[in-house]
Amino acid sequence: MWRKGPMLVEGPVEVELEDGSVVSSDRFRVALCTCRRSRRYPWCDTSHRDRA
Repeated sequence: MWRKGPMLVEGPVEVELEDGSVVSSDRFRVALCTCRRSRRYPWCDTSHRDRA
């Protein structure tokens, strides 16, 4: 069962987006958006809470 909300990943991380661009974060833990509602995609900004 897939839970609703972000996926927490231990950092630092690099994420390759669909267009081939790469975004990175040097934080020790990041929240990756799984619902694609985030205005800061691929990072979660809790936008999923607005429409849950």
